[in-house]
Amino acid sequence: MAGNKSAVINAAKNLLALNPSQEVEFKKKVQEVKKRPKKRESLVSGVIYVGHLPRGLFEPQLKGYFEQFGTITRLRLSRSKKTGGSKGYAFIEFECDEVAKIVAETMNNYLMGERLIKCEVVAPEKVHARLFVGSQRMFRKPQQPAVRRYNKRHTPEEVEHMTSRLLHKEAQLRKRLAAKGIDYNFPGFASQVQGKRRKMTAEADTSVCSQADTPVCTPSVLEKRKSLKIDDDEEDDEVIIKATPAPKSKGKKKMLEKSSGAASDQADAGSTPAPVSKGKTKRKKSIKGD
Repeated sequence: MAGNKSAVINAAKNLLALNPSQEVEFKKKVQEVKKRPKKRESLVSGVIYVGHLPRGLFEPQLKGYFEQFGTITRLRLSRSKKTGGSKGYAFIEFECDEVAKIVAETMNNYLMGERLIKCEVVAPEKVHARLFVGSQRMFRKPQQPAVRRYNKRHTPEEVEHMTSRLLHKEAQLRKRLAAKGIDYNFPGFASQVQGKRRKMTAEADTSVCSQADTPVCTPSVLEKRKSLKIDDDEEDDEVIIKATPAPKSKGKKKMLEKSSGAASDQADAGSTPAPVSKGKTKRKKSIKGD
C-alpha cells in the first residue's frame, strides 16, 4: 500500500500534456498553480449583544468565558467615561456568524451571578463602523474621574460660580419654552437658591441659645441691653429659708400641751414639789381607813 501511494504521488508530480507541442506551456501553468496560496473558505463574522452582566465581569473574564464557543475577533465592554466602571453590557464579535447565533440562543436568559444574561444577535446593517474602536487597547482608569471632582470641597467662589451657571441655564430654558408657546411654570433651581438664602438669613438672626425667644443681634435687643444698668457694688441680701413644720396628730398635740403646761407651773412655783398622782392618794386614804 505504501508503494502504491508513492507511485501515485510521483505520477502526479510528473504531469504530461496531451499535446506534446504544448508540453512547455503546460508545465509553466502547473508551476503557477502550485505557487498560488491556498484559499480558505471566507467566513462572515457575527456580532452579539450581551446585557445584564453581573459586577466583576470585565474584558479578560468575558473573553475567557465566551471563547469556549469559538474564536473571538473583537470584544468591547461599555464603560463609564467618568468613573471607568462597567455599564453592564458588552459587544462580542465572533469569527463565524453561525457561532454567534448559537451563542445567542444558548446564553440568552442564562443565570450568572444572580442575574439573567440577555444575548441577541446584532444585524450586520446595525453594526456601527466605530463600534469596536479602541477595543484592542488595554483599559486605563481615568486619573481624575468626575465623581471625585464633584464630591470635593468647593470654595465659596466655586459654589457661587456653579450656582450662577445653573441659574443661567434655567433662564435660557424658560426663554426657549416661552418662545415655543409652552406655558409651564416649574420651581427649578431658582426656588432652591432662594430657599437656602432665606434659611441662612434666618439662622443668622436667630439666637444660638435654644432658650432665647428673641433674636440676639436685632437693634431692639441691643438697645435693651444698653439701657440695663447692673450695679456690681450692691451687697447680696442673705437668703433665709423657712421650713414649714410637718403636720402632727391630735394625740401628740394634747400630750405636748400638757407637758408645756406642767413645765410652766414648775417655773412659777419655783422649788415646789411635784404633785402626786391621784392614784397614789387614793391608795393612802384606803390604808388609813383600814
